[in-house]
Amino acid sequence: MCAKAERLKKRWDEQLEKLIDDHENDCNFDLMCGQSDDDFVNILLSVRQEYGLTREDVKESSAQVIELTMAELMRKPHLLKKVQDEVRACIPNGQEIVCEVDVNNMTYLRAVVKEGLRLHPVAPLLGARISMADCNIDGYVIPSGMRVLVNAWAIGRDERFWEDAEEFVPERFVKSTSSATAASVNIRGNDYQYLPFSSGRRICPGMNFAITVMEIMLANLMWKFDWLLPAPAMDIDMSEVFGLSVRRKEKLLLVPKQHA
Repeated sequence: MCAKAERLKKRWDEQLEKLIDDHENDCNFDLMCGQSDDDFVNILLSVRQEYGLTREDVKESSAQVIELTMAELMRKPHLLKKVQDEVRACIPNGQEIVCEVDVNNMTYLRAVVKEGLRLHPVAPLLGARISMADCNIDGYVIPSGMRVLVNAWAIGRDERFWEDAEEFVPERFVKSTSSATAASVNIRGNDYQYLPFSSGRRICPGMNFAITVMEIMLANLMWKFDWLLPAPAMDIDMSEVFGLSVRRKEKLLLVPKQHA
């Protein structure tokens, strides 16, 4: 199985490399001809120097967020069952795969993704900002021209804004089961207590794509499989390793069982 997974990973990486190469050549041709293209990959390539993106960043598939979210669901089987029941109720019999249009009706699954991003943002520190003028924030003087780093990881766990801030509670993002304030928090950077993709002019250019990918990936995992731990009483270590991105210290190992 490991050998098959490595071969699949290599094939997928080769496909993405070819896709990026093709877009780079197209971008150079369009620039020479004075043309522009709003293709998503072209947009990422056009801003990679500004945002410090590497080719590996362009190929990022949000797998880290899915892994951390799956780990949280495995720690709370009743939440896992709840999201599985919702996904399976929304998919018509005979359909081969969950599509984007199906996810629109999955309120709880979307709340699970939002909660996963709150507790485990991939980028713990948002891209550096430069203050444009002297300002005073809660007694702290920020001089003009100062480089500022925003800790999105700490903001998402701030008990002043989040009840049970350290707990994985997707219900906080469901309007019918939470306070109006928590449920109405916007993922697009309009509410500063929740900034998984940053905010303003420097917001992540791949935000819409990333949200869609995460929702569809998680929905398909919930629909097709029942998930088990290798050992029933096994505990999941949620220790994280920090860097430019956050990931679990130990890889998540689960046993998939085809859903009947």
